[in-house]
Order: sequence, then C-alpha cells, then structure tokens
Amino acid sequence: MRKFSFFALVAILAACTVSCGKKYKASLTTDIDTLSYAIGLVNGNQIKPYLAQQGVDTAYIADFIRGFNEGTKCGNDKKQQAYQSGVEMGMRMSSGINSNIFGDDEQYKVSNKNLVAGLVAGLKGDTTLMNPTSMMSKIDEMAKGIHERVMEKKYSGNKEAGAKFLADNGKKEGVVTLPSGVQYKIIQEGKGAIPADTARVKIQYEGKTIDGNVFDSSYKRGQPVEMMVRQNIPGFAEVLTHMPVGSTWEVYIPADQAYGEREMGQIEPFSTLIFKIELLDILK
Repeated sequence: MRKFSFFALVAILAACTVSCGKKYKASLTTDIDTLSYAIGLVNGNQIKPYLAQQGVDTAYIADFIRGFNEGTKCGNDKKQQAYQSGVEMGMRMSSGINSNIFGDDEQYKVSNKNLVAGLVAGLKGDTTLMNPTSMMSKIDEMAKGIHERVMEKKYSGNKEAGAKFLADNGKKEGVVTLPSGVQYKIIQEGKGAIPADTARVKIQYEGKTIDGNVFDSSYKRGQPVEMMVRQNIPGFAEVLTHMPVGSTWEVYIPADQAYGEREMGQIEPFSTLIFKIELLDILK
C-alpha cells in the first residue's frame, strides 16, 4: 500500500465554485466522506504555517480557500497571492488522491464537499467533529482500508480463481502445502545447503499467473539473479528457506503471500502466482 501523508494526499477541488462568505458544512455519511473530511482537516490545520513560509498574508485566507477550490490563475498583490497559493496547492493535491486510494476505478472519488469542509475546519481550528492531531496518525490506515476494500471488490474474480486453483492443485501428487498456504512441487531435488532468510543467493526463476501469462523471467534475460532471501515477497522468501542448493521447484504462491491488493505491472491485485525457481548457490 502506498504511503498516504500530508502533501502526498490530494484533493479534487477545481470543479467547485465557492464564494468567500459561503459556509462549509460536512455531511459524514460514508467512510469516504469521513476520510475526505479528515484529509481536509489535517491539511487545513497545517496550512497557515506553510502559507507563512511562502510569504502569503493569511489575513486573506478566504481568498486562499476560493483559489484552492477554483484552481484558476490570479495576480500578484497579497490578496491575489493568497488566492494563487490556493490554486497551486489545489492543483498539486488533485493529482494523486483518487489514483492512490481508488486506482483507475472512476466510480469512486473523494468527497469534494467534505474535503473542503475539513480544510476550512482545520484553518479555523474547529475540532468539533475531529481533532487534526489525532486524525493525522489515522489517515494512512483509513485510506489503506478503503483502498483494499475497493481493490478486493474490483478483483474478486482473481481471489476466487486463485482459491480454486490452490484447492485443486493441493490435491495433486507431489504437491506440498506449507502452513502459510504456499505450495511447491519438486522438479529436481538438490543436495546442497539450505539458505537462511538472511542469506544472499543466486537463482534462476520464471514467474507467471495461473492463466499462464509470464510476467518475469531470468531465463529470458539469459543470466541468473543474485538477491537477499528476505527481500522477496513472503511466499518466495519462505520457499527459498526450504530449498537445498541444486534444487528446482515449481512454487504456487497465494495472493496474501505475494502482492495482495497491490497491482504490480502485469500482475493484477489478488493474483495467485506460479514460479519455477532454481537455487544455484548460496553466496558468501
């Protein structure tokens, strides 16, 4: 899960038209509403010192909010400078929050209304609904939870297909299932030492999804790979700590021991993975 933090979190504000005297009221109906308000609150609570560092006169905070929300250009006097700072911050923030939390699924979006309401509350020091200090440590977890739920719903087919594959595969002759759910089948049994998770090893490998799509292969690149055992995804690392040098195994890794809800290049979230691993040596 990607890190969600102060200026890494972003908002969708440019589409709203706001006047300086308009009141902003939150409506916290869903968890997305709550997250949106919390992001705005935490950011709003920290904006005044940031503006001061930028030489912006915070007496014109209403113009900052208006510029932040509208995302348009303005002049150079202090009032317009506050407005311009809002525009620039709104534009920076708008580039990432939806993609960070919701990926490319456009049916989910951050709540503009609650984001702006939280921003204004933070600027005013209004802690009626939430305390920005306590919420700062919770935003990452809230965003991660929503992200995982959205990805799980979108890619539920991958979870179901992976579970069925592993259930069927585990019944096949020669397939061993470890307590973690990782499975392996010995193609060639080695006679060498077995690496610890702190070891550096030399391997050849090929990775594919259960539908046969090869996403990575050291064989195709024509050279082995050297790596620390523990720096791999959990299932891959676990298997290496069971393999004697000289072994070649076919390994089946459930999503929760691979990349989980993360999308990694050709690998979709919640994908079960298959690897052919050849352990060549333990390096000194």
